[in-house]
Amino acid sequence: MKLRDLTGTKYSVIQGGMANIATGEFAAACSNAGALGLVASGGMDAESLREQIRICKSKTDKPFGVNLMLMNPDVDNIAKMLVEEKVQFITTGAGNPGKSMKAWKEMGAKVFPVVASVALAKIMVRAGADAVIAEGGESGGHVGDMTTMTLLPQVVAAVDVPVIAAGGIASGKQMAAAMMLGACGVQVGTCLLVSEECPIHENYKQTLIKAKDNATTVTGRSQGAPVRIIKNEMAREYLKLEAEGADREKLEHITLGGLRRAVCDGDMIRGSVMSGQVCGQLTAIRPVVEILDEMVTGAKTCLSKAASIEL
Repeated sequence: MKLRDLTGTKYSVIQGGMANIATGEFAAACSNAGALGLVASGGMDAESLREQIRICKSKTDKPFGVNLMLMNPDVDNIAKMLVEEKVQFITTGAGNPGKSMKAWKEMGAKVFPVVASVALAKIMVRAGADAVIAEGGESGGHVGDMTTMTLLPQVVAAVDVPVIAAGGIASGKQMAAAMMLGACGVQVGTCLLVSEECPIHENYKQTLIKAKDNATTVTGRSQGAPVRIIKNEMAREYLKLEAEGADREKLEHITLGGLRRAVCDGDMIRGSVMSGQVCGQLTAIRPVVEILDEMVTGAKTCLSKAASIEL
């Protein structure tokens, strides 16, 4: 089964649920361009998220969903609100959505939890997941330890539901590689940050376009909460304190409000500039539809040529 058969979208692509970035308007733009757009719940309570869902509904007649971070303080109210709003696709992260699964499934939603290990994938399938998103550590934001190339085929072999690949995908070749490893489709985020429709500050977009292959680093490993971001003054200070054994309170003080500073204020020095390792591939700001069309067309070309490759 291809992801597009599961979602009813033009392409087998999901737009990543990026906190403070994936608004209702942006999700609608991605859905209109052929992907499954997601409204991100990060930093929102139930009523704020409801407003963004309704904005998305007003701007697209295509399928869309919501990404729910289960560590959200208002998670229980959000879970109920998703039923009230009849959200048809729900992706989850940072926890087990098991207690909400029955209500979501009875409402008719399909649920795709993000997983970073085979063990977690199995738990999510037992909880009732319709598919799982295997996300490698190349991705931006909160990351796991395994790479997409190692994680994806192991999850595919371990579960009996469709597996969506995420992390390190920004081109047709990378999408084709994911499909060859058994994915039914892909989830992408970083490559969409440089779209014309993405609501992040222009400084953020230009930083990504100028980024090199080694532009990112991972903070928070000592706290059990690794996050991949662009290297800047804030990141270097955090890593220095982390190496010195600073406590959680001191480290959190450095990052408090950092993503909002980057997204809204364009602070590339002290902001938390989340990005995947594919940032070094980004070269221009383009419409979402152009980014997606090029990726899918490129993937089809690669897959059609694969049969003729001699080993």
